[in-house]
Amino acid sequence: MPLVVEFTIEPFVEGQPGPHVRAAVDAAERSGLTVDFGPFGTSVSGEDGAVLDSVDGILRAAVAAGATRVSLQLARPG
Repeated sequence: MPLVVEFTIEPFVEGQPGPHVRAAVDAAERSGLTVDFGPFGTSVSGEDGAVLDSVDGILRAAVAAGATRVSLQLARPG
């Protein structure tokens, strides 16, 4: 059963993801996991270890690109 991490990055401007959002999404995509980019948040899903390892890169990329807040939720669907 996959693990899912959903993250929302601020500052938030609907329809206009800033460089802090794009950097985090790029880091998530480089993880090789399934990435679902949505209007209010992005999720990464896959095996436990891979998902948890990707969180560090996602957070570091967002902060380095100017994020002021990152909200993170972890869930195991089902």
